[in-house]
Amino acid sequence: MSFFSTHKTIGVLGGGQLGKMLLYTTRKWDIKTHVLDPSDEAPCRLACDYFEVGDFKDFQTVYNFGKKVDVLTFEIEHVNLDALKKLEKEGVDVYPSAANLEIIQNKSTQKDFYVKHDIPTAKYKNFENTDQLINAVETGALNFPFVWKSALLGYDGNGVSVIRNHEKLVQLPKVACLAEQLVSFTHELAVIICRNPSGEVVAYPTVEMEFHPEANQVEYVLHPTRLDKKITEKAKNIALQVSESFEHVGLLAVELFLTAAGDILVNEVAPRPHNSGHVTLETSYTDQFEQHIRAILDLPLGNPENKVSGVMVNLVGAEKHTGAVHYKHMNSILKMSGVTPHIYGKKETRPFRKMGHVTIINKDLETARKIAENVKKTIQVISK
Repeated sequence: MSFFSTHKTIGVLGGGQLGKMLLYTTRKWDIKTHVLDPSDEAPCRLACDYFEVGDFKDFQTVYNFGKKVDVLTFEIEHVNLDALKKLEKEGVDVYPSAANLEIIQNKSTQKDFYVKHDIPTAKYKNFENTDQLINAVETGALNFPFVWKSALLGYDGNGVSVIRNHEKLVQLPKVACLAEQLVSFTHELAVIICRNPSGEVVAYPTVEMEFHPEANQVEYVLHPTRLDKKITEKAKNIALQVSESFEHVGLLAVELFLTAAGDILVNEVAPRPHNSGHVTLETSYTDQFEQHIRAILDLPLGNPENKVSGVMVNLVGAEKHTGAVHYKHMNSILKMSGVTPHIYGKKETRPFRKMGHVTIINKDLETARKIAENVKKTIQVISK
């Protein structure tokens, strides 16, 4: 089924920055797109062929939207599963599948999946509600410290917290959750795998992520990682094991911990374009967004290897700033070598909101990292 310069349509649930960057490829290839998002100011609204305001968590809205397209994908996990299942039964191609999304949406179910498939991950316990968790601590079945994760609706560091004492424990929301062993890790890594319906699979080079200690968001992504090749190959092989277990179609970003003992543990996955892959827009022969479009249309997959090293810096709203956005010192970073800003089109900023990213490319990764730090210190995402 050809989508090039035809009426065949890709539908995207979610109109944020990930969707906007997916549309880079569909516009380049003249592929028709429909996008659904709750906000009439979503970044995708100007780049797609048809934009619809609606709740992607609502069954009827998603079902009605999905009936208008030939292939349906998403840029955010929190969409209505029942609608996706019904659409699949009625012949709409949904990638990744509703079955995979159902596992991944729930962090407890996701962890159980890793254990079932002998995928290395941190030890954990599932709880139906927070009261059960508190009781486990009070009876000695669970000890501080541990990582608390909400089973549902966690995103960009939300729904995750390190619990070190009873005071923080009793402040947790009353939801289904899990308690995970606090892993002593040296690095956080990610590997993006892409698979098409024909079974072709490619893996991007392992990347290294540096996180903001307060917001729990990625600050820097180094592509490729600076670590030893044995470690990067081990990470890639574990990510491929995860991918094979899911048998997904499209992108699967696998987030990993490297421990001091040299073990690699799977943290969690995302079945969509991922923050750790934004740098591929400038560094890779085939970026992650084009790769996802290739996969869901069952086209030959592109070369995932690097043509140059690079570092990605997230642009997030500054603390104590809420309102109409202003990118201060943009001219200064544009003077720096190898710097490419990507502004997502969100008109309102707030503390730690993702507003854009900057890619810095250089034949020497350490040089790119130094320029990235200079970018981070220079540009400010503030309110007017």
